[in-house]
Amino acid sequence: MCGFVGAFDLSTGSQPIDEGLKEELRNQVLEMSKTIRHRGPDWSGVYTGNNAILSHERLSIVDPLSGKQPLVSDDGKIILAANGEIYNHMDIRKKFEGKYDFQTGSDCESIIPLYKKYRRSGDFTKMIEELSGIFAFALYDSENDVYLIARDEIGVIPLYQGRDKQGRFYVASELKALEGHCVTIEEFPNGSYLYSKDEKPVKWYQRDWESYDKVKSAPKATDEKGEVINPAVIEKVRNGLESAVKAQLMSDVPYGVLLSGGLDSSIIAAVTQKFSKKRVESDSKEAAWWPQLHSFAIGLEGSPDLAAARKAADYIGTVHHEVHFTIQEALDALPDVIYHIETYDITTVRASTPMYLLARVIKSMGIKMVLSGEGSDELFGGYLYFHKAPNAREFHEELVRKMSKLHLYDCLRANKSLMAWGVEGRVPFLDKDFIDVAMGLNPSDKMNIKMPDGKQRMEKWILRKAFEDLLPESIAWRQKEQFSDGVGYNWIDTLKEVTNSKVSDAEFAQREKRFPVNTPSTKEEYYYREIYEKLFPSPTAALCPPHEAGVACSTAKALEWDEAWKNANEPSGRAIAAVHEKAY
Repeated sequence: MCGFVGAFDLSTGSQPIDEGLKEELRNQVLEMSKTIRHRGPDWSGVYTGNNAILSHERLSIVDPLSGKQPLVSDDGKIILAANGEIYNHMDIRKKFEGKYDFQTGSDCESIIPLYKKYRRSGDFTKMIEELSGIFAFALYDSENDVYLIARDEIGVIPLYQGRDKQGRFYVASELKALEGHCVTIEEFPNGSYLYSKDEKPVKWYQRDWESYDKVKSAPKATDEKGEVINPAVIEKVRNGLESAVKAQLMSDVPYGVLLSGGLDSSIIAAVTQKFSKKRVESDSKEAAWWPQLHSFAIGLEGSPDLAAARKAADYIGTVHHEVHFTIQEALDALPDVIYHIETYDITTVRASTPMYLLARVIKSMGIKMVLSGEGSDELFGGYLYFHKAPNAREFHEELVRKMSKLHLYDCLRANKSLMAWGVEGRVPFLDKDFIDVAMGLNPSDKMNIKMPDGKQRMEKWILRKAFEDLLPESIAWRQKEQFSDGVGYNWIDTLKEVTNSKVSDAEFAQREKRFPVNTPSTKEEYYYREIYEKLFPSPTAALCPPHEAGVACSTAKALEWDEAWKNANEPSGRAIAAVHEKAY
């Protein structure tokens, strides 16, 4: 995980730019790059060409000694700045033995020979499909004066694009690098690539599961009573996720796991522990360099997550670290949090603040990478509002909508909150192959159907069955608790009280005049929006964060499922009456 800034189309006229302007632009790119140095505190590098400049800030996870960037191809003609991890890079290296002379041990260098292979045909969709990982990259082919920009399928890794007044094109790992330099700024679309000979980004990631009709006939795992009738389906879920976790343990530095005590993080921690004693990079039985797995949890004193995480850690056998924060510490951090996560979305700010505080502690202990459970709720319908889904089609189509928006919410939080302190987050649930497994399940199996006793089956039932033997029963069957709730209910309650007192009724009444774009719908959102505007004042930056009503992390469309939700706009899981045990 790293950060980069790329400037392209430097020559806006028919003649190449002169050396003076090139130096000026190089200095500008370096200044832009400094704003994201928190993402890569280990090394900085820059490439300057006649029509492109690439600056890179490195967080060294794989090949710390020789893998500095920008990477340069064996013939010196291709330059690459990449952010993320390519988990199958060893397999790609084997395919190019004798055909390409690798210059480093960096996993990201595997992108270069793939580009060489596919540039003649221009089939970059096929090229990027060969990559398994989380990534955003900017590749410049100096021989042909063309560039290729791409982002991973879900958008785990952030990427923004913009143009300056002269029409020069920029990409950057975070919005803040473009603010003040570009007149237009927008998120680079996830699952897409941009080849400089094309007019606009091309969607490379498309799947059959995007259509309910393609998956509704998948083999069922349960009967109408909710009992297992097809163990092979359960086994497929388990094997798929275990493979994803194992692949993502690739690391040359100490790593750990985030453990909230919820189902998802507990599963990831348990599976990680299963593989943590050996180096996954080798087929040999080489012992892991850091054989003890450390887990991390955060919460207010007495929070439900801390108690559950402690129980899970004791059972799994991790070296557990419990971090306590106070509400005042969290309130003090809000401006810094919003600066780093670059959004005013209520859900994301609420959840990012404890994670931001936790990341600082993790980094202080020498951990540079952690695995977490993001993505499970979007794959299996884990949010409590899914209990109200009227039928399997609506259930599945909401999952597809949630998956398409992950880059705006959980992925953004998980990446930027951690990277604020130079900690890389990996998300095995969002492994490309496992997504296909989970989204290809019969939607009826994932629904919270009514059981013979009249009660609804618990959310993520199929996932719980797949891993219940690895966890204490109370964790395997613990009700879904959103992270911002689980760290302590008083956190959200206090945020509402504080922001309500900070924003007067008179100010809120004029909110449409104050913020005509994405007008805040609550005083809490108004408060975050004021902070955001001070940090990112350009009108184009105001359009980048999402703005959508919802309940318990639902999309706006799902509000149609319950008459009581029509005028609701509360992302807390406690908003789901008669479902959450501590509902409002």
